[in-house]
Amino acid sequence: MKVLQFILVVGCWLALAGGAQAQGRITGVVQDSVTHQPLAFASVFLANTTLGATTTEQGQFEFLKVPAGTYDVVGSYVGYRLGKQVVTVTNPKAPQEITILLGSSGPQLEEVVVQASAHRPEDYKKFSDLFLGQSTFSQQCEITNPRDIVVYTNDSTKELTASAKNFVQVENQALGYRLKYFGMFFTYNPDTDFVGFSGQPVFEEMTPRDAAQQRQWQQNRVAAYTGSFRQFLRSVYNNRLKADGFLTQQVRLVPNRRFELTDSLRRRLQRRRADGNFTSAERDSLTKWEDAAPVVATLYPTARPIDSVRYVSADGRHTYLRFTQELQVCHFGEAPDPRYDQAMSTIGPEPRKSPYPAKRQVSRIRLQGREAEIQPNGSLRNSSAVSTGEYWGFEKIGEFLPFDYDPAAAVTATKATP
Repeated sequence: MKVLQFILVVGCWLALAGGAQAQGRITGVVQDSVTHQPLAFASVFLANTTLGATTTEQGQFEFLKVPAGTYDVVGSYVGYRLGKQVVTVTNPKAPQEITILLGSSGPQLEEVVVQASAHRPEDYKKFSDLFLGQSTFSQQCEITNPRDIVVYTNDSTKELTASAKNFVQVENQALGYRLKYFGMFFTYNPDTDFVGFSGQPVFEEMTPRDAAQQRQWQQNRVAAYTGSFRQFLRSVYNNRLKADGFLTQQVRLVPNRRFELTDSLRRRLQRRRADGNFTSAERDSLTKWEDAAPVVATLYPTARPIDSVRYVSADGRHTYLRFTQELQVCHFGEAPDPRYDQAMSTIGPEPRKSPYPAKRQVSRIRLQGREAEIQPNGSLRNSSAVSTGEYWGFEKIGEFLPFDYDPAAAVTATKATP
């Protein structure tokens, strides 16, 4: 069975409604949490969007024409810890007024600059590769402030962690975004291949050098969105799975009895040969036993009906991703990234035996609980409620789009650009 290798943890997921919708206004002030004095020229942004502002001399800020939804409004100021307020915009005639309190990060005796070279170069490279990803778009991403990042490997557990005092800044030359990931914390467990990172990201539009680059960015953004986990969630929400080229199939997981036996044999042999001096036959046995998976995955080829994938509340105001065990999700019509060097699916029929198009991207998805609420724009109210693997696990920062990205408008702009 293919192990789900990537847990999607990206901080706040917004609740934006798409299309022609009500827009509201968010106003507020940023203050010192102790003195309540206003903080002038502090940075304020709506996490996971391109929406940002700077406070006035009176510490005030304002966001106009904010689509209805739920937001993390984040304040940042030198010498202070990040402050956050969760705001829900529902009534366009009643502006949301908030106060963001920032606590001091403590006395700064002297500025300490942490360089990546202070750690093992291979640790920083491992972090960079896992954080940015290995896709074609990820190869065009660069961390521009590596000296601000602390990378550490635990000698006993071998777990790799990384963090930044303020933010990690990434320039994505493939999509034309400058990403600032405030409060970023990254972790990688080599035993489970688990990769996770959390924080409060904000996007800035980069300036293209010419019209050709702007057109390329628009095309790349459409490509990054098409077949993505976000498009899948939006398709589930709007009941457009088939129309948008998705096929969802049930994956049934059952315990592998052979694994229990081989795992017992493996442990017994390792205890008997504590010095590691195995015979060639014993090494061959260990290799075979390591290939055994704890569970066996079986794919049901029939497409799952929408009611077995999602649940809509009786009042129609809430939509949830809800299913049992795992789903295999195929997206047809777009070839996988050429740098994706794994088999497209470890279970199910090969393309030549399948009635579906061979050009496809195959992913796996698992719920961490009973359900996960989907927002209209294709985001989750709780981002850690779902884990993804295979192709969606391969896509990372290189394909990371802000949640105020409008795919319909982007397609129109791409067609209109000469």
